[in-house]
Amino acid sequence: MISPSPAVLRSASIYQIFARNYTIEGTLEAAAARLGKVAGLGFDYVYLTPVHPIGAVKRKGSLGSPYAISDYRAVDPLLGGEPGLRSFIDEAHRLGLGVIMDVVYNHSSPDAALAAERPEWYWKGADGKPGPRIADWSDVADLDYSKKELWDYQIDSLEKWSGFGADGFRCDVASLVPVEFWVEARRRLASLRLAAAQRPLLWLAESVHKEFVSECRRRGLYAASDPELHAAFDVTYDYDGREELERAWSGEASLAFYLRHLGVQESLYPADAVKLRFLENHDQGRAAARFGRGSRLRNWTLFSMLLPGTYMAYMGEELAMEKRIGLFDREPMSPEEGDPGFEPFFAEALALAKRIKAEAPIFDSALLAEGVVLLERKGPGKRYSALLNLDGRSGRVALPRGASLEGRALLGAKPEASGDGFALGLEPLILTI
Repeated sequence: MISPSPAVLRSASIYQIFARNYTIEGTLEAAAARLGKVAGLGFDYVYLTPVHPIGAVKRKGSLGSPYAISDYRAVDPLLGGEPGLRSFIDEAHRLGLGVIMDVVYNHSSPDAALAAERPEWYWKGADGKPGPRIADWSDVADLDYSKKELWDYQIDSLEKWSGFGADGFRCDVASLVPVEFWVEARRRLASLRLAAAQRPLLWLAESVHKEFVSECRRRGLYAASDPELHAAFDVTYDYDGREELERAWSGEASLAFYLRHLGVQESLYPADAVKLRFLENHDQGRAAARFGRGSRLRNWTLFSMLLPGTYMAYMGEELAMEKRIGLFDREPMSPEEGDPGFEPFFAEALALAKRIKAEAPIFDSALLAEGVVLLERKGPGKRYSALLNLDGRSGRVALPRGASLEGRALLGAKPEASGDGFALGLEPLILTI
């Protein structure tokens, strides 16, 4: 199967947009007008949260979740319908941005077109009625992939959007849909695009927390692990290490556990597997609300950008937005509530991180003290070091044997070193050695 180069994806970046709440107008055409800024920040792809019509039955909030889809082959009229999506894709392509569409194939809304036309394609609960396997997902009904006709319908839907101009698919809770389906979908679309001399699609899996995989399997439900998903996908979410990261953020555990998990990913995944790194998305709280708008946010942002894999930001993250945007109602993002002073740092950090990851693919890390990390990247004739004070610590720390703060500062100011180490500064530091 043809695919984007893993080397390219490891220095690529994605910007996520929830079109309904990205602008005051809440349309794809209005979102398209802002894409110049996204391209100017240095992103390679823009990822659209689902743009399909939303079901009315069991709807959450006033407008419902975009993940409770009623028609896989249509675009929500409230977003501007297919003409709105066409204007968005055309403008993205004009600016050199790829467009990733969200695919929600584990479930649909209970009143979806498929539910009426092909009720036998749905999973049935103990009461014999369609519904969700996960009780909290009360506004959806799960699909049954033992029905091979469903495979054809869903793949035909993907073919439509690929032909419409999509450059990739982000597949919602991909872990709960059989890997064999994703392999077949990718094979068929790759053949079509190869025949049409089109560039390869990017396949991005929203994999799930490893703890959720275990819970599903204990309940007798299907759930694929991240390594299994890489039989079909280029990139998988970093949720398998999310618990370690969140425990470090809360102070419940050392960051060493997350750094160790990065090594597990490198050794147990396929060699060409790429992970998606992010601080926030539509399901997560805002990074600025967690870390504040000061030096901690700058350090954690650079940390996320420099980790091995593709980097993703959620709309408004470049402005250090603190307010979480609701998924079920009209709550337009207000850029004036952000911090315009954060944006120049964000753009500079992203440009540096992309350059460093492209030139120096070998990644190492060392925890110098709790909350203080040294990230190193090496490549042919290249070596970069990033000293990140993630928790705003003060005092002195020592470097591990063989490490050095010699070199030219690309970002921040070098501290003065002495025999017992060096005094910590609050701002992130990147050196080329």
